[in-house]
Amino acid sequence: MTLQQLEYVLALDKTRHFVRAAELCGVTQPTLSAMVQKLEDEMDCKIFDRSRQPIEPTEIGKQIISQAQVILYQVNQLKESVRAEKNTLSGTLTLAIIPTIAPYLLPQFIASFKSMYPEIQLKVSEMHTDTIIEKLRIAEIDMAILSTPLEDPKILEVPLYYEKFVAYISPREPIYKRTELSATDMPLDKLWVLEEGHCLRNQVFNFCNEKPLNNSTYEAGSIDTLVKIVDINGGYTIIPELHIELLSEKQKLNLRDIVNPEATREISVVIRPDFVRESMLNAVAECVKQIIPSHMLDARLKKFAIKL
Repeated sequence: MTLQQLEYVLALDKTRHFVRAAELCGVTQPTLSAMVQKLEDEMDCKIFDRSRQPIEPTEIGKQIISQAQVILYQVNQLKESVRAEKNTLSGTLTLAIIPTIAPYLLPQFIASFKSMYPEIQLKVSEMHTDTIIEKLRIAEIDMAILSTPLEDPKILEVPLYYEKFVAYISPREPIYKRTELSATDMPLDKLWVLEEGHCLRNQVFNFCNEKPLNNSTYEAGSIDTLVKIVDINGGYTIIPELHIELLSEKQKLNLRDIVNPEATREISVVIRPDFVRESMLNAVAECVKQIIPSHMLDARLKKFAIKL
């Protein structure tokens, strides 16, 4: 068994096609096929079911693929450790970010990261929290930025900043006359929320201490859409602090602080427990510090570098 064979297996699982997998790996199709076959012979099992089109991994093949992903991740970790000892920051960083953070952080983050660390190939994807957790477990991504705590012992969390929520209210609503709102002031039948799968949706409901009626007409796909829905249809929604700068001056008149209790969320970078690329983790943190207002940053992040 060689690392190259494991790379071929992962490429084949990704493309589900021998020719495309070979192109992805930069080898001929007969070479890739022979190497995968040799690995199957060595392990005395079929990793892929070739009778299906496109091909699919067998049940035992899924286990092998999952373990191969972790093995190659660990090899890359070892390489990064050597680079760190040489004080060079290079390689590839695969980063995931949840959709309710991406619009405020990602545009500036990409520009800052490329400027500060030109030798690192940055790959970023938007994903929901459940998908991120799964991809971290199988070592398909290096790290992620999302709302915590996750309460998952197999994932390490490093807080980056804390963001409060504010209410965005239509002038047609009775609660618009209030200067600030508490949870008891917020009627759920007028609340517009994100669709299922967004962690912000759960945070809003936790704050309100109960669930609204299960009616899809009260759900939207993005915070910007929620704001537009309120502008046209009335009602109100809950938006994160960093969204305020995306509002017009007229729209900002519709904002109200939430008190008793104040609604906030913790935003962290999360990694696997076996993650060793400390310098890469700090590179991400440094870029975040350039973007997020100082009053929102975690106090420890302001003073200290992250230590693994």
